[in-house]
Amino acid sequence: MSGRLRAAAPVFLVVLSSILLGACSGDAAPEGPVAQPVTVVTLSAEAVTLTRELPARTNPYLIAEVRPQVSGIVQKRLFTEGSLVKAGQPLYQLDDATYRAEYASAVATLARAEATLTAARSNATRTAELAKVDAVSKQDYESATAALLQAEADVKLAQANARASRVTLDYARIVSPISGYVGKSVVTQGALVTANQAAPLATVQQLDPIYVDATASSAELLALRRELAAGTLTSAANSVPVTIVLEDGSIYQHGGKLTFADVTVDPGTGTFLLRVLVPNPDRILMPGMYVRAVISVGIRRNGLLVPQQSIVRDPKGRTTAMVVGADDKVELREVQVSRTVGDKWLVDGGLAVGDRVIVEGLQKIRPGAPVQASEAQS
Repeated sequence: MSGRLRAAAPVFLVVLSSILLGACSGDAAPEGPVAQPVTVVTLSAEAVTLTRELPARTNPYLIAEVRPQVSGIVQKRLFTEGSLVKAGQPLYQLDDATYRAEYASAVATLARAEATLTAARSNATRTAELAKVDAVSKQDYESATAALLQAEADVKLAQANARASRVTLDYARIVSPISGYVGKSVVTQGALVTANQAAPLATVQQLDPIYVDATASSAELLALRRELAAGTLTSAANSVPVTIVLEDGSIYQHGGKLTFADVTVDPGTGTFLLRVLVPNPDRILMPGMYVRAVISVGIRRNGLLVPQQSIVRDPKGRTTAMVVGADDKVELREVQVSRTVGDKWLVDGGLAVGDRVIVEGLQKIRPGAPVQASEAQS
């Protein structure tokens, strides 16, 4: 029995030592939570140009539908489809034999009227000289004077008829009303066309410059006007050009200029028209193309921008951000953001200049936890 006691003695000593060590360690002060390293961005005020990307369609700067002003058979088409034509350049030649004959008749009538006028003028001059010496009666003098006036009127009428006939003859040669690119021809040689017909023979469009027509919400316009009236936003419509984004996402090389804002809101869509004038020397923009117009709506002089990854939205729709306080502990801030500017949010409230917003390390922290903050590299 005494042998068993001697064998258990070392085990007892080991257990006793463990108990004593545990009691000693319990007397030491517990260590605090470890400060987690995080990356922050210190907010500073800057001038922020606010833009709005709007859906838009391209429209020609000028467009003219070519229609005949006289009736006739098309003798010849005088242009190449899709080519550039100048204002006044002939496009079609109609059969003008009838109009030439009418013009020749009008010219002959004018010549006869002028001959009659010459004779009436000579007769009136002689009669006036004879009337001075009472060689003719007063009635003969008045008749000669009236004949002269009638001959002058006949000449003016004949001149007007000749000019009208010439205009009609010229209309048989159909010309382009504007400079631009002409589309396909609807008629061919030998087709009969009529004056002022509904269907155009061809369409000419001026494409340089070109219009980009965008649509904007009337609600956004009201919000913009409120910000301008409050002084938080400065108008920048005249200083910042409009950028055009093409269908493939690329940026069009030429900037546009906002030239017109419609004064009427479409009751069906609640939008109004914005017209942008854009240079188009290479004809990259074609009528009917879908593009997006990035239009500057104003400048916020003391704007605050925070990286998008620092803003969290909870299930209730509130937006929050983690901020490092003066004691190097995490604070949860409820913030208000309105729009994105590039890869950042524009802050409307909840943050101020000098706040250190956490952008990296958010998964390892909670409000009230100590952190070791380091500034993010630009």
